[in-house]
Amino acid sequence: MGLLSSFNTGISGLNAAGSSMSVIGDNIANAGTFGFKGARAEFQDMMAKSLKGIDGGDQIGSGAKLAHVRQMYTQGDIARTESITDLAIAGNGFFAVETPNGRGFTRDGSFQFDKEGHLVNGDGYKVMGFVANDNGEISQKMDEIKLGNTTIPAKASEKINISMNLDSRAKVVQFDPTKPEETSNFNTSFSVYDNVGTQRLVSVYFNKTADGQWNYKAMVDGADAQGGTPGTMVEMASGSLKFSAKGVLQEEVTAANAFNFNNGAAQGQVIDFNFGTSIAEGGDGSEATTQYGSDSTVARHTQDGYRAATLASLSFNDDGLLMAAYDNGETRDIAQVAIGKFENNEGLFKMGNNLYKETKKSGQAAMGRPGKDGRGGVQAKSIELSNVDIASEFINMMNAQRNFQANTKTITTTDQMLQEILNIKR
Repeated sequence: MGLLSSFNTGISGLNAAGSSMSVIGDNIANAGTFGFKGARAEFQDMMAKSLKGIDGGDQIGSGAKLAHVRQMYTQGDIARTESITDLAIAGNGFFAVETPNGRGFTRDGSFQFDKEGHLVNGDGYKVMGFVANDNGEISQKMDEIKLGNTTIPAKASEKINISMNLDSRAKVVQFDPTKPEETSNFNTSFSVYDNVGTQRLVSVYFNKTADGQWNYKAMVDGADAQGGTPGTMVEMASGSLKFSAKGVLQEEVTAANAFNFNNGAAQGQVIDFNFGTSIAEGGDGSEATTQYGSDSTVARHTQDGYRAATLASLSFNDDGLLMAAYDNGETRDIAQVAIGKFENNEGLFKMGNNLYKETKKSGQAAMGRPGKDGRGGVQAKSIELSNVDIASEFINMMNAQRNFQANTKTITTTDQMLQEILNIKR
């Protein structure tokens, strides 16, 4: 009987509207969940009853059913925070974490370091990234992000890069190592480090020997030299510089180079004095020490040694790169957060705890660096909020309520019609 089938039609509508309310309620409940992606209920009509077989037309609908719950992976708003370990993805992709049930993926970047130095999420799951090699360069090896040792050993100075000008107007002088300041045309000092991290002061004296030719001698006070006498300068390295007629560096020659510091330092430490790429080395002299008719001066110098140090601070940059700053001024790259992207985000399986798991429908995660090959960038000291729009959800809720009410009316009206049929006998 047609009236009895209308009961089932009405019930199907009630179930569909109830399912829609469940999806909407879940969205509203997670409106404050970091990285949450709202869902949308999608419905289909059920197989209709045909009055004329397969001829087509003349069909009576059988109601509605919940067909799909589609996850909406639109970008959530990004809020700034004060936590250095808060990260947000702007664009496509997911953070990867190791869980007891395998690798999970999340948009929730509220991370912190545990007592062992691992970067973890709120549940203690370790965050994956590309770790730095022994040279401090980010490698292609993906592993758990971990601080490791919070101290770094001392590094002996191996090179001093010097950018300077020597005055071509200077007169030729005879250098006397017992009176270095009085018998040199120019002198400057640099701080260097021995192999145990002790800071040493090296003074370099320049004297003109002929037009376009200079000698230099690197000396330290006897208080820093093995077997030296305090107050007496001890020579550790020497060399010569030759300039072209245009005042650019033609050639540099090292005559001696062996620094013998005291107080437990290794003997024979070699420190390369780099005055730039000379013409003899294949340069054009434009980025090397010069000899022009202006005052002798050092424009810039750097050296590569440092003392032992402990970790002072940590920070992520906007490339997802974790950097450590130490109390001796050194900085090192620790790791870079890995981002996984999928061919079909909607095929991911929700594991709970703000986590997703890959499935056959989603395809395997393609892991890579932030901002590369279609992956979103990472913003530091930021967190992605839920993409749920409360106003839209309230409107959807009202529509679902109206649908539910309309389907209950279908059932009550059908019931009244059946009552009329029962009353015929009376």
